[in-house]
Amino acid sequence: MPYENREDLLIRIASLYYEHDYSQQQIADLLRISRSNISRLLKEAKEKGMVEIRVHKRIATNAALERDFAAHFGLKHVMIVESAGREYAENLASAGQLAAWHLEEILQAHDTLAISWGTGVSAAVNALVPQPALQIEVVQMIGSVGTVDSLIDGPELARRLATKLGGKYFYMHAPLFVDNRAMRDALLDQTTIHQTLKRARQASVALVGIGTTESQASSFLRARHLTEPQLAALRAQGAVGETSGHHFDSNGDAGFDINDRVIGLDLNDLKQIPHVMAVACGLAKKRSILGALRGGYIKVLATDDATAQAILEEAKKQPIA
Repeated sequence: MPYENREDLLIRIASLYYEHDYSQQQIADLLRISRSNISRLLKEAKEKGMVEIRVHKRIATNAALERDFAAHFGLKHVMIVESAGREYAENLASAGQLAAWHLEEILQAHDTLAISWGTGVSAAVNALVPQPALQIEVVQMIGSVGTVDSLIDGPELARRLATKLGGKYFYMHAPLFVDNRAMRDALLDQTTIHQTLKRARQASVALVGIGTTESQASSFLRARHLTEPQLAALRAQGAVGETSGHHFDSNGDAGFDINDRVIGLDLNDLKQIPHVMAVACGLAKKRSILGALRGGYIKVLATDDATAQAILEEAKKQPIA
């Protein structure tokens, strides 16, 4: 049976074997290829990432808390991991897995997906099962953070996600922060940046993280975009966190000068995307997640139960001004 290229053949054999339960001998008879070659080609398909075999461990979630949380903040969907005293990294990985499963449910062929950066976004991208047939267009929605860990920066995350979802990826060829508003406006007028942001605005899904201004958990401090004095100044002004590079207070108000230096999709544009999903865990982020919720910047959240409970308690202690 003729195939346009080797990848088509590998996908056909893998689909027959793993999805349709054909034996290797049945595939060999059907495609007129020796059984030994079928075995070798199946191995090649796995090595090339066309096949991913995983044992699904149950991720315990708190359904009652999910319902209460979604109702309180008017969210489309909430995924809350039962932390059971586990370490932060394990909770984040589980939240990322839940987010990946939700993405698999809502993504449609040829959708456009806008992506931010960070450990939460990376957790979801890592957990996502390859579905190259979807041909999803992935767009970097903010400039490059330039962090020392390139695996959690926007360009690498966009590339990895597009590879898994069989589509093209579009980089934002700019830094996240520039020196002043005039420089930002000049860069936003550049054709390639303008076109990338235009694509991002047309996304049906956005995958974002939520950062905090708390020093011990600030990604921008680790990436050296902000110094400790600058972070302290933001806290003094009332900033509690950020998403997609834009800072806001506990009510979700984003009137901070630093936002005038960001190259990326602004928060008003973000709110227009139908499914904006954030992956964020940890008590240090309770106020920043609360601010993102109150600002209406996210519609879907994956987190852990301890963080979710802390957010609800914080909401009671600090009613909207």
